Amino acid sequence: MLDPILLRVAKSAIMRQFDDSYKFDEKSLLEAYPMLLVEGAAFVTLKHKQSLRGCIGSIIAHRSLYNDIVHNAVAAAFEDPRFYPLSESELSHVEVEVSVLSKAEILEYEDFSDLLQKVRPDVDGLIINYNGRQGTFLPQVWEQLKTPREFLEHLSMKAGLNPSVYEKHPMIYRYGVDAIEEKFDEIASL
Repeated sequence: MLDPILLRVAKSAIMRQFDDSYKFDEKSLLEAYPMLLVEGAAFVTLKHKQSLRGCIGSIIAHRSLYNDIVHNAVAAAFEDPRFYPLSESELSHVEVEVSVLSKAEILEYEDFSDLLQKVRPDVDGLIINYNGRQGTFLPQVWEQLKTPREFLEHLSMKAGLNPSVYEKHPMIYRYGVDAIEEKFDEIASL
């Protein structure tokens, strides 16, 4: 179970974009929660009235978990190219989810049939990488795409690849997530 502090960090990062005077003691926060200083990869997902409103993240840890959540919360709220920037009036209807990713591992497979058997629905997040194109789906996407075939076909399309790409044996990685979600208004401020 993830600590609610992760949601508080995401909320604070978003609030600072609306109000320059929104401040908190970052040094004390990081002293109280040293796990935020460890390198970590996280996705921040925003939903507005149950519909996706923004989702940006890192699939490889390359900065502190704190900095990754701050960066990705701001990016999900204001820089996701699929959506207009989040407005302050939407906040009361927004849910925030922070997903912390495990290290991705190569998923070895013989052919597409074998891959279909090895993928674990509702557990695996997957990354496809082929010819300079890459895409990922968090495990939460299994809520919409129920079968391994459907999941993999949509994953290839997200990466800008034809679903027939699996005949060419692209690199597939799998990872897990720990996730925590809360309504924006119910997340305590820092």
